[in-house]
This record gives sequence, C-alpha cells and structure tokens, in this order.
Amino acid sequence: MDLNDLGEKLSTALPGAVQGKAIAFGDLTLDVDAGEIVRVAKTLRDDFGFTILLDICGVDWPQRAKRFDVVYHLLSITNNVRIRLKLQTDEATAVPTIVGVFPAANWHERETFDMYGITFADHPDLRRLLTDYGFSGYPLRKDFPLTGYVELRYDDELKRVVYQPVKLVQEFRDFDFMSPWEGAPYILPGDEKAALAPNADAGNPRKKP
Repeated sequence: MDLNDLGEKLSTALPGAVQGKAIAFGDLTLDVDAGEIVRVAKTLRDDFGFTILLDICGVDWPQRAKRFDVVYHLLSITNNVRIRLKLQTDEATAVPTIVGVFPAANWHERETFDMYGITFADHPDLRRLLTDYGFSGYPLRKDFPLTGYVELRYDDELKRVVYQPVKLVQEFRDFDFMSPWEGAPYILPGDEKAALAPNADAGNPRKKP
C-alpha cells in the first residue's frame, strides 16, 4: 500500500477530521481533530483494514497551551502497514474514548490517564492502572519531580504501610555528569583527608609534574 495514496484517501474519506499528514520512518502519521477520533478510528477499522490497536500513549509539551499529544498506533494485517494518529488536548479537556471501536483501548487509555492525567470521556472504568492507591501526581509529566512527592514505607510501630512526604537533602539533587576519566575540578565530599595527606598525588597518572 502506497502511503501517500493512503493519506490522500483518508483525507478525502474524513473531511474536517484529518488536519495534516506526514510520512516519516516508513509510517504515515495523521494529525486529527480530538473530537473526531472515534469517527477516524471506526473508518480506519471498517473501511481501510486497520483492525488492530497496538498502543495509545501520551507526550507532554509543557510550554504549549494544549500541552499533551495523544498518539495512537494501528496495524492493518491485510495490507501489512501501520498508521499513527496524533491529536492535541490540554489538562482540562477530555478526549473521547475509542473503547467502543477497539476494546483493547481500555487499558491503554487507563495507562495514559495514570501517567499523564489525560482523561477520556465515556471511558467505562477510568482508574489508575500502574501506580498505587492514593498516588499523587502523574509520573510522566515533564514537571513531575524525579523523587516524587511521597515515599512509601512499612512502619514497624503502626504495623502497616504508610506514606510520608519525600525528604531529600538538596545537595543530593545535584548530579555531576562529568566524565569519570577527567575527574571533578573540586574535592569530592569524603576526599578532604586524602587531598591533605602527604604524597597524596603520588602515583596519580593525571597529575602533571
């Protein structure tokens, strides 16, 4: 199947729904209107042979007004071709669910909600999927802290699992990404005594005479 020809056919079959198209890395990508995703998915399934939903995922662009992309990957076994659908949404606007078209979308949409906070209107069971009960925040958003907001531990006195705010000394949030072969241009914590010891540089191949 010629991807350029497929893109033209889909643009004709879905007027107003397809807002742009591009071919990259051997795949056709369609930019679609978020409100038309159900119609697009149904047309691809019924009229173009894309009967398998491979994946739904999110992409976070915090600087954008519509900060999220929702990306769908479909496969046509008959034609041995994949297609990618992309739409944009924000934190407050729900995307129509496609569970009615592809039942496999159920867990994919739940994972996207769990990781990014993207909601799907009319989803039959939109609960978190991977994180724990009571989890705060959405881990794959760019502004989510690497250490999280809370930590989970077993309290021996209470005899149960408890949550508590993360307490991490600020100095440990700074990471040195210098090459280990070059070494840091300063004394690392714990090396103060070694630096002051007699003949501390003896045998150091990096130390110039």
